[in-house]
Amino acid sequence: AMLDPDNGLSLTIARIVQRLKGSSLHSQLERQARVSLHKPEIKLESLKEDIKDFLKTSGWEKKLQNAVYSELNVFPSPCHPSAPPEHMKEPLAYMRKAQGSWEKRILKSLNSMCTELSIPLAQKRPVSEQKELLNKWNEMGTDEPDLSLFRPVYAPKDFLEVLMNLRNPNYENGEQPSFRNHLGLIQVPLKVKDIPELKEDFSELGLNIGQLGIDDSAQVPPEFFENEHVRIGQKVLAEQDSAAAQQYVRQGCPTALRADLWALILNISNQPEDILYYEQLKSNVIQHDLLVDSLIYKDVKLTASNDDYYFVFEDYLYQVLLCFSRDTSVLEHFTYSSATPPKSYIRGKLGMEEYAVFYPPNVNYNSFILSVAPLCFLYHEPSKLYQIFREMYVRFFFRLHSISSHPSGIVSLCLLFETLLQTHLPQLFYHLREIGAQPLRISFKWMVRAFSGYLATDQLLLLWDRILGYNSLEILAVLAAAVFAFRAVNLMEVTSLAAAE
Repeated sequence: AMLDPDNGLSLTIARIVQRLKGSSLHSQLERQARVSLHKPEIKLESLKEDIKDFLKTSGWEKKLQNAVYSELNVFPSPCHPSAPPEHMKEPLAYMRKAQGSWEKRILKSLNSMCTELSIPLAQKRPVSEQKELLNKWNEMGTDEPDLSLFRPVYAPKDFLEVLMNLRNPNYENGEQPSFRNHLGLIQVPLKVKDIPELKEDFSELGLNIGQLGIDDSAQVPPEFFENEHVRIGQKVLAEQDSAAAQQYVRQGCPTALRADLWALILNISNQPEDILYYEQLKSNVIQHDLLVDSLIYKDVKLTASNDDYYFVFEDYLYQVLLCFSRDTSVLEHFTYSSATPPKSYIRGKLGMEEYAVFYPPNVNYNSFILSVAPLCFLYHEPSKLYQIFREMYVRFFFRLHSISSHPSGIVSLCLLFETLLQTHLPQLFYHLREIGAQPLRISFKWMVRAFSGYLATDQLLLLWDRILGYNSLEILAVLAAAVFAFRAVNLMEVTSLAAAE
C-alpha cells in the first residue's frame, strides 16, 4: 500500500523517537544537556541553540545520528496504518503459515528429545555445579560430557526440503505464466533482481572500482590503491559516522581497521551498561541449565574442534552461544521477523498463558557457531564479541533460518541463485538438473551459513564486509552463482551429484 510520503516519514520519526526514548543514549544526552547548563558559553536568552551547539561540538549529535541510522537499517519501513500487525512480520499469509509449522516441528523435536532422555527443558543448577562452571568459565572446552544421545534439531537439508515444498495457494496447480519456466527447486513466485538491477545496487563492485583483497595483489602496485584506501578508512573512523563507514566497507576493510569499522556500522560502543548486561547473561548461564546447552556443546565439539582455524576459540564460542540462548533482548527482532519465539510451559501448566516462558529464542545452533567463529578473529573481549554477534544476528543471520518473502530471506536467496544460473548458464543448469545434481542442493548449505566454514577466514571477512556495506544478504546468492560459473567447464563433465559436489 502506498503511503503519502509525509505521513510515512512522520510515522517513521515517531517510531524512532519512541525506540530511542528507552535507550541509554537518551539518558546520556539528558545528562550532558544538564551538565552544559553550568558552562559560561551557554546563555539563558539563547538556551536552546547554545545547548544544540554544545551537543554538536562535543560529539553527541554524531552519536544520535548513528543511533537513528542504526534504527533505519534494522527496522522495516512502517506498513500502512490500517495493515494488521502481522504484516510487519511477513506480508504473505502462506509464508507465515509455513514458518509457523516449521517452528512447531522444531519444538516437537526438542520436546521429544526431552522426553526420550527424561531431561527437562530447563532446570536450576545445584550450587556445587554453579561453582564448578564459574571456575572453568574460560576453559569449558576441556570438558568431555557424553553427548552421544543428543541429536541435532535439524540439518540444512531438512530445511531445504521444507522450502522446496512451499507453494503459493493463489496459483492453481502451477499455472503462473511468468513462472512456468522456472526449473529450479524453489517453486514460489517472488520478485528477485536481475543482473541489471544487481549491477545498479552493487555499483561499487563494478570492475572499474578498486577492491581490497583483489587490487592489492601483485599485479597492481599495492601502494596505488591500498594506501589510499587505508587513509580514507582512518578518516572515516575519526569522523565516527556510521553511514560513511557503511559506504566505505563496500570496497572491503583493511584488516587493521575492520573491528572498529564494523562496530561503528553496527553502532556498538561497549559501554559499562553493555558489559553489565553481558555479566547478567553469564550469571544466568551459571544458575540455570538448559537442554540447549548440551546441543550447543555437541555442535561446538563437532564443528569447531575439528576446524584448523576455529578450535582455538572453542571457549569463546561456548560463552557467546550460552549467553545468546538466554538473551531475551533478542526477542525484539521477532517484531520484524516472520518467526515467532518458541514458548514452553512450566511443567504441569500446559496451555496456561501466564505460565508460558520463551524457551530459547534461537534454535539453529550449528549455523550460529559458524557465524560466531569468524568474529573471534576480530574481537577478543567477550562482551564486545557478544554484542557484535547479537547485532549481526538480529540484522542479518536470522533471515537465513526463517521462511519469509524478504529479499534477504533464505527463500529469495535460493530463488535468486537459481534464476541467475538458469538465465546465464542455461546449459550448465539443465545438465546438472538432468543428472540429479540440482545446483541448489549444493549451494544451499553455503548460503544458509553465509559461507562460514566454506571460505578461508580472510576471504569470509571480505564477503561479510559487503553484507554490512549493502545491508543485504543478496551478495551470498550472487557469490554462489559465481562459484558455479567459475567451475562451469569442469561441471559440464560430471555425471552425478557426488562428482559435482
